[in-house]
Amino acid sequence: MASDGSPVRDAREKKKKRKAGESRTDETDAQVEIQRLTEDGHAALQTGDKAAALQCFKNALKAATKLRESRLQRTCAFNLGAAYVEAGRPQKGLDLLSRSQSGERGERIADLQHNLATAHEALGDHTRAVRHYLQAAQLYRSQGDAYAEGDTCVRLARCHLKRQEGNEAADAFKRAAESYKLVGSTSAAALALKDAGKHMLKSGRCEPDDIITVLTDSLEMSTSITDQETLGMLLNDVGLSFTQLRLFSEAAECYEQALPLVTSKPHRLAVVLQNLGAVHNTLGQFEEALRYHREAAALHGSLGSRGAQGRCFSNLGFALVELGELEEAWESFLHAQQAFRDADDPSGQWQVCEGLGGIKLQMRDPEKATNYYKDALRLLCQCQEVSSSIQERLVSKLSEGLQQKLLLQQTRPSIQRERRQPRVTAVRSDMKQDRRETLEKRTHGGNSHKASEDRKPTNEVMMSSDSHLNEEHTAETHDLTALPEANRNLNNMYEKPAIQQHIVSVQSSAHIESSSEAVMLKSEQTNGGQPSIRSEVTPPSNQPDSDEATPLTRRLTSRFCTVM
Repeated sequence: MASDGSPVRDAREKKKKRKAGESRTDETDAQVEIQRLTEDGHAALQTGDKAAALQCFKNALKAATKLRESRLQRTCAFNLGAAYVEAGRPQKGLDLLSRSQSGERGERIADLQHNLATAHEALGDHTRAVRHYLQAAQLYRSQGDAYAEGDTCVRLARCHLKRQEGNEAADAFKRAAESYKLVGSTSAAALALKDAGKHMLKSGRCEPDDIITVLTDSLEMSTSITDQETLGMLLNDVGLSFTQLRLFSEAAECYEQALPLVTSKPHRLAVVLQNLGAVHNTLGQFEEALRYHREAAALHGSLGSRGAQGRCFSNLGFALVELGELEEAWESFLHAQQAFRDADDPSGQWQVCEGLGGIKLQMRDPEKATNYYKDALRLLCQCQEVSSSIQERLVSKLSEGLQQKLLLQQTRPSIQRERRQPRVTAVRSDMKQDRRETLEKRTHGGNSHKASEDRKPTNEVMMSSDSHLNEEHTAETHDLTALPEANRNLNNMYEKPAIQQHIVSVQSSAHIESSSEAVMLKSEQTNGGQPSIRSEVTPPSNQPDSDEATPLTRRLTSRFCTVM
């Protein structure tokens, strides 16, 4: 038997040591290769080559499996799963991400929770996505990573919106803003607060003062935004929120600040011009509004946005009616009618028919007015989710037109008889003065009646009883005229519009389509002879609430980690 110090035993021990050294060298080489593959995968993602990234991460996982090191395998599975989510294969990614969990401690990894949420969101399971995003946000906060917490809260808000949880979404946006402010990213905080205010408003569960505070904070922090397009978008969106809060002067200020920032983008310029003109209509500043209406209509027309162009012509027609330019208003409404027909927009068409009917009533042509009101009612039936009050208003106007038509028919024989024995009466000759008094009546309420009596004109002319009948008709329509705030055809299709071409008899046109719910602005309604164009705020022109996140974090993204 060989002794302990025999040459045979020594040779065996040396061989074992040599094999162990070679094994450690092979393991080290494999780890270096895995690290290289991981870095190459990250680089491929940065350049957008997702196929190359997937291949790198696959090879890294394969190499890690041979080493039989569980931690390394979980890391590689984590990266490959995240890459599959990035590549648009969320279910495959979710399976691999689940493999990367290692019990209770692993389930608490912030990036893993974020990626699991991203996969569930891509699969449409927003309930699970909300749960994982919440866990990720809490873990990022505990780690002191405020910027990651802000990004996660923005994605959390988007999932709440998918679940129709507007109030929860607003809270998530506000939490994101707080996180961004902690790291000094006031521009991202301003965008998050802008979205928070918008959804606080839409939820209908928040006090106006709280919403105004959030929007005001957003505007104050927006001074740090250096990108003009981003700032212009924020000002336009805040302006829309102010209009819904009936803060029209503040809205006009936002649009005026946005105007010079969007001159290089024709579509966005057209939107801001349209909104600025509509707000001036609401403020009763009709002369100033005309230029914005015309410029916006021309721009929308050049872009092929026939639906938006129709709304601009409607706004222009309303302003012209208020200024007493009925013939020009008539032409504007006819342009709007054709634009809405080209865009296949029954909602716009019935509003225009109501406006045309109102003009015909002022022109003392109740027969044509009633025809337009009938058309408006017919078109209204083609629209979805229409308030019953709108139908009641149109029926009331149709009834008014029929009554005036009957009155004219009954009075014509007596008028002819009275011409043999003329009966004269004094009426006002200055109709513009009458209009000014009507506008004051709207502004001052009950006190305007006394004021108008104190300013009765002294220059009167003698006219026949036929004119007396016309005077009564004109006074009636002026008393029942629509308030300026009845017209607010605003537009928040600020992002690039989805344009669908239509073939028409004269030229090709386009229709801006919105896939999300329209938010109708409530306004004071009357049954007057003037056109009363109802306005709506059209939500952004992308998938439902898909742009509710700030532009900084709009796209689904996963988080990756290195091996070492």
